[in-house]
Amino acid sequence: MHRTVPGSRLAQVTTMAARELVIIGYDAVSPLGDELSCQWQRALAGESGIGPLTRFPLADDFPVRIAGQAPNLDRFDYPFLAARHLAAWSSPVFRYALLTVVRALEQSGVQITPDLAPRVAITYSSAVGGLDAVLHADRRLIAENRLPHPFANPNSCINMVGGKIAIETGARGPITATITACATGLTSLLVAALLLQQGRADLALCGAVDFALVEPIVAGFYTMNGIYIPRPEQKDEPPTAASRPFSVDRRGFVIAEGAAALILATREFADAHGLPYRIQLAGWGMTSDAHHFVAPHLPTVRQCMLEAIADADLSPADIAAVNAHAASTKVGDQVEQEALAAVFAERPVPVTANKSLIGHAMGASSAIETVFTLLGMEQGLLPPTINYRPDPALPIDCVADGPRSLAQEFVLKNAFGFGGCNACAVFRRIH
Repeated sequence: MHRTVPGSRLAQVTTMAARELVIIGYDAVSPLGDELSCQWQRALAGESGIGPLTRFPLADDFPVRIAGQAPNLDRFDYPFLAARHLAAWSSPVFRYALLTVVRALEQSGVQITPDLAPRVAITYSSAVGGLDAVLHADRRLIAENRLPHPFANPNSCINMVGGKIAIETGARGPITATITACATGLTSLLVAALLLQQGRADLALCGAVDFALVEPIVAGFYTMNGIYIPRPEQKDEPPTAASRPFSVDRRGFVIAEGAAALILATREFADAHGLPYRIQLAGWGMTSDAHHFVAPHLPTVRQCMLEAIADADLSPADIAAVNAHAASTKVGDQVEQEALAAVFAERPVPVTANKSLIGHAMGASSAIETVFTLLGMEQGLLPPTINYRPDPALPIDCVADGPRSLAQEFVLKNAFGFGGCNACAVFRRIH
């Protein structure tokens, strides 16, 4: 039986014991680097991955000048990074997604054999996809009157990310590309949980990739007043100081790039194949704000957290820490803090916000942050939230002065996206 939350869907639902789900592998590429161990050490050291925006030439009056850029992958030797492959699959979403999945599989020790392949699902997705390919084709058509490259449309299909992963790995189980804006990475994991718990697969390749540093998208976030813009008197502020979740002087998110993969399996499958694991997906929740196209809604954000905790058969007092969504926007951070204060009213819980380090990589953010969450749980550490200056209006136990040592059996991960897409997960450290 689940504990019930007043007013929640779970209050009316009684379930039999669900199949236990564990994470057997993961990998990420972020503005902090292309090797996970290096990224983690930089995160613990409070180093920022934010720097000058160089993905495209900047006109003197272009309003956005900084970003979190992922490193190039020139030093890696995989077939999907060969020049011939890159000529066809030009959008970076494919190479980074494939790299993270292949390395996560290598870490897990799983071999996707022909017998296993029909039981391997793919939910790896993207919030933005390969819009860069469409933009390039449009510009070539206008400037040179040349028709698009034959691969232009396939490059722009979001579901093609999962399709390419299937081709690379041989996975032949259920495949879907769930898209929930900035929550896409975490939602990918939760949709996979549905498939595994219903017995439709034994293993799932989850995660997200986004490379949205193309002119119209970056400029569009500026006109929405969502992206970081310094005050006139702060125009010389270093890029590393720009992303500051929950801070009194927060001024919007810093757009970034990245990718992360998570390999989810049933515990029965992992045990049967001798696959090691240390983290269990203990519970989760998803809600829709039904409120506003970008502004989050306190009641449904709060409800999402409570449903995740109840689904894990826990109370808020059991949660050791929270990895926050915390994009550094005025309204978004305020609503998340208010929801946290309501859920954890009896005991303030330590909160860390990874976007202070890596910026906001759209749908990939919650996947990368989930990987950081798992690393922190395994090592008993919370990475710092840098650039934090307390906001008297947002009382919160923000992990800010260096990494914090903390045993973490249960951690709550939050992710919220445009359109009112909320996703929360509770992870358990298996001793």
